[in-house]
Amino acid sequence: MHYVIIGGDAAGMSAAMEIVRNDPDAQITTLEKGHIYSYGQCGLPYVVGKHVPSSTDVIARSVEMFRSKYGIDAKTGYEVTKVDHINKTVSGDILQTRGNFILNYDRLLIATGATPVIPKWDGGHLLGIHTIKTIPNTEAIISDLENVQQVTIIGGGYIGLEMAENFVSIGKKVRIIQRSNQLAGIFDNDVASFIHEHAKKNNVEVLLNEEVQSLNGVNRVSTVITDKGSYPTDLVLVAAGVKPTTEFLKGTGIEMHLNGAVVVNNHLETNLDSIYAAGDCATHFHRIKELNDYIPLGTTANKQGRMAGLNMIGQRTEFKGIVGTSIMKFFDLALGKTGLSEKEAKKLGISYDVHVQESTDIAGYYPGKETMHIKLIYRVGDQQLLGGQIIGGNGVDKRIDVLATALYHQMTFSELLDLDLAYAPPFNGVWDPLQQLAKRNTVKK
Repeated sequence: MHYVIIGGDAAGMSAAMEIVRNDPDAQITTLEKGHIYSYGQCGLPYVVGKHVPSSTDVIARSVEMFRSKYGIDAKTGYEVTKVDHINKTVSGDILQTRGNFILNYDRLLIATGATPVIPKWDGGHLLGIHTIKTIPNTEAIISDLENVQQVTIIGGGYIGLEMAENFVSIGKKVRIIQRSNQLAGIFDNDVASFIHEHAKKNNVEVLLNEEVQSLNGVNRVSTVITDKGSYPTDLVLVAAGVKPTTEFLKGTGIEMHLNGAVVVNNHLETNLDSIYAAGDCATHFHRIKELNDYIPLGTTANKQGRMAGLNMIGQRTEFKGIVGTSIMKFFDLALGKTGLSEKEAKKLGISYDVHVQESTDIAGYYPGKETMHIKLIYRVGDQQLLGGQIIGGNGVDKRIDVLATALYHQMTFSELLDLDLAYAPPFNGVWDPLQQLAKRNTVKK
């Protein structure tokens, strides 16, 4: 059985390793457009900020290891441009030699990930304009920083915020331009206000409701022009989101989501026989929304890849979906979110209610406590939990994971009180902050 996998990072290599472990006779070929396999993209901002010493530190397994230790034919510089599901072949370009290739497959996995969105601005060709998605992107930013004082980040999502922190940590002045009315759009506006305050506290200039129109300069970018003003800059980071890397699949007959992601079922199968998809190029079933969604995260890519690999070798394994859990660090704040925001609940027409609370991460009398802002959303009527947003210092990660587990198991707001959570004053209050909120509001009812 010849397994061909397009993409050599999280989803693709998670699948490849499951095949290696469970089918000793498998022939596996992986096709990667770049030259580096299996690295932690989420760690790249911290390489720029020098919290991680080198970009090589985020590489989990080298190409050579996949070849020599695991027997995978791991190719680099191979760009797939066509999939022929009738003849079961993939073909494309060998970038180094400018040659072509064609390969037969028995089962195929599409794990091509996502590509940064770069709007077609005038001046987009100038030097000093960057994205951050790959190790070469990261090295290009680092090599370009020597004479940079002012950095402009276009986009205030997770990558934009993480990069803002890391640029500040190496002594750069940072400006974020965001076309909507808030940073971190996955949060509700009232929660995002804490992020805005923290940006100001750390001398990050934030421009909201402004849309970039062009980038100006002679050879190198020197000015960002928006619909409201002109801003001098030494370097631009475009962090305007990502899109699934699936353009090469047009005309194949593979069913695609509106945003271009490959539609898969709970076994990671596409609508075409023997073709699977996983990771940032595929849809992700959302357990709360009860529909296919697109929330590209490394955790999901690894899980989907693993399950795709098992399904490809005939071990039927079900991907049971996501609840949309994420967390990030922004200076000394942790920003956690899982399930639905108010905006999402409204869009879906769900009748919901909200409870908010300010609490502390540990017992109130124990030294070192930190403030935590919690917002829980639940459905009116049966009180089923729909989502939560938590911003604070220590302990946000613990609570967001507890809440994600509760969402996965369709628990109600009041059932949080039944959870047997760990307690000792240095770690928690006798009532966990989530339970404090449930207790206070359940008693009122």
